[in-house]
Amino acid sequence: MTESAALASASTPRILVVGGGYVGLYAALRLQRRLRRGEAEIVIVEPQPYMTYQPFLPEAAAGSISPRHVVVPLRRVLHKCRILVGEVQAVDHDKRVATVNTPATDEEGGLGLEIRYDHLVLAPGSVSRALPVPGLAEHGIGFRTVEEAIGLRNHVLEQLDIASSTRDAEVREAALTFVFVGGGYAGTEALAELENMARYALRYYDGIRPEDMRWVLVEAADRILPEVGDDLGRYAVRELRGRNIDIRLQTRLESCEQRIATLSDGDRLPTRTVVWTAGMRPAPLLAATGLPLGDGGRLRTEPTLRIAGTEAAWAAGDAAAVPDLTAGELGVFCAPNAQHAVRQARVLADNLLADLRGRPMAEYRHRHAGSVASLGLHQGVAHVYGRTFKGYFAWLIHRAYHLSRVPTVNRKARVLAEWVLSGLFSREIVSLGSLEHPRGDHGLAAGADRAPDKP
Repeated sequence: MTESAALASASTPRILVVGGGYVGLYAALRLQRRLRRGEAEIVIVEPQPYMTYQPFLPEAAAGSISPRHVVVPLRRVLHKCRILVGEVQAVDHDKRVATVNTPATDEEGGLGLEIRYDHLVLAPGSVSRALPVPGLAEHGIGFRTVEEAIGLRNHVLEQLDIASSTRDAEVREAALTFVFVGGGYAGTEALAELENMARYALRYYDGIRPEDMRWVLVEAADRILPEVGDDLGRYAVRELRGRNIDIRLQTRLESCEQRIATLSDGDRLPTRTVVWTAGMRPAPLLAATGLPLGDGGRLRTEPTLRIAGTEAAWAAGDAAAVPDLTAGELGVFCAPNAQHAVRQARVLADNLLADLRGRPMAEYRHRHAGSVASLGLHQGVAHVYGRTFKGYFAWLIHRAYHLSRVPTVNRKARVLAEWVLSGLFSREIVSLGSLEHPRGDHGLAAGADRAPDKP
């Protein structure tokens, strides 16, 4: 199937941006501001019509931020770009063609949409790295998207409902045991925020005490939060253990079949909650592009963020192995984190424009500014420009930093307003698990106990 007339343009160069995350959003935003009228058109292909600001997912799961304020609608922000909701399946850069599956692909006979381009920006990000752990596919819960964050919040509150209404000691124990696998940012912050929320919620539940809950963080390495350094990592362990959170270092999840988390240290934990945050891997699309890949499956780029050995192809963020020119030695690449992604997106956009206009390009250089992490309400750790902070002040730095980084003034104002209101009023502890099955009641009413068909 050829591309639609709405996407066709015979004379204007087309920039195809694959991915609407940090790199895709910020690069397109800079391009639409700096391109002259008619100089080029921008087409963005992204499976969701929004960008998710992932550092806010733990607070969204805890109810401190509304889910709709964690996402940035692409069509509103990138009003000069064409937004195509879909997923790129393959790229033929020699022919300058990308094949895209859209929500209408199956309806149109299953043939992907072919989009021609002149410049390609590959920023599909990364996906969860799931290991072949028995039972993980059936019982594991991810923490990568806003949908997963809200689903996990609903799930935790539902476990409290189960525990408060059962007389079966085994069911109660499993409902009140929460196992998180992965001691990086996602796992540590998600556990800390949700433990805070659950502890607060217990004041409204009869017969459950905070000490009845069991929160377990499983990490294969010998420390958590390696990005903030050894000292702050050890402080985080002490802080969490002081809240009766069980930190298992140098331990792996061997199995979670039959609602039992079996750990490499031999412990078996009956649980209805296993949250998997143990690492990421590059998007599978990269292997289907035919472009040069480096170790770890990321695209090899030059310091200008152009893909090595190519013309008119660019990459940054999680998808790219970008040389770190500040390291002082060869073979060192920038860490695949948001701090680099946002800055790389700006350099990428400027260099793409320079290439269009026949001007010299700049190399990407950025010395790591530091890291911040939340350990729940009013607790955190921060390593900023060589200085370390702990506790309440670090938590304020964490909030201030991410408030400054979330895109658009609209989102900044809404998030700040919610933080102020959450400090003045009580937490919301309502589970809306039925949102995941919105047609359930109608299906039962109309189908005589028959579950509704999927839309």
